[in-house]
Amino acid sequence: MGTLVSFHAHPDDESIGTAGTLAKAAALGHRVVLVFATRGELGEPVPGVLADGEQLSVRRSAECFASAKELGVARVEFLGYVDSGMMGEASNDAPYCFWQAPVEHAAKRLALICEEEEADVLTTYDDNGGYGHPDHIQVHRVGARAGERAGVPVVAQNTTNRDWLIRGMKGLQKERGSEIEIPEIPDDGSFGKPESEITHRVEAVEYAETKRASMRAHASQMGPEHFMLTMPEPVFAMGLGTEFYIVDSPPNPATAPELWTEVFEPLR
Repeated sequence: MGTLVSFHAHPDDESIGTAGTLAKAAALGHRVVLVFATRGELGEPVPGVLADGEQLSVRRSAECFASAKELGVARVEFLGYVDSGMMGEASNDAPYCFWQAPVEHAAKRLALICEEEEADVLTTYDDNGGYGHPDHIQVHRVGARAGERAGVPVVAQNTTNRDWLIRGMKGLQKERGSEIEIPEIPDDGSFGKPESEITHRVEAVEYAETKRASMRAHASQMGPEHFMLTMPEPVFAMGLGTEFYIVDSPPNPATAPELWTEVFEPLR
């Protein structure tokens, strides 16, 4: 049994980007640990979902544990920083937000968990944080340093395969026409990475419904009408059933952790 530590900026990030990976690793008998930098204090709640006086951070923390149960996660931890908000907002300057955290200090907190767990794989985000959110960029920086400090064999940067996503959506639109609502995908480098930069994938189509259950657990952020929750099953499985990663220094297959070889595969 190996251990996968998955590091995220906010509650629900694990559902969108890595839930298939986490569910697959857990189903294969590996230990899965979720770590969140913040409790998503500045997220925008679904209208009417919070009770009078209910704090969003408390609700989102509870949702993390509900999501973890769906995915088979063994441990959930929070590093204790505060949500920084979207890039360019005044909240980016708060001294206690994650964006302002000294990388070395935050990495020490994450590295301690990785050392306790003897992590074989640590998942983070790509260098743009997927779409430029400051906390996501900080996950990349802190995760890279924590992996070094703790000697984690593999640090895998979760990302969106922009070329693959655009191809798939164009194909769906051609096949189904107006039946499929397709969000606009920017092609200016602000979202995801080109396929040429991506090194590995996780095929998790069989865990697509588990991934969707993880999303539903985050009800304060994803209401029943959220486009990812209303996708037809085959469309959801096609679009979100494969997860992509960038690994700068892949391990030697002969000595790689079993978790790595069982769950991840080279893109080419």
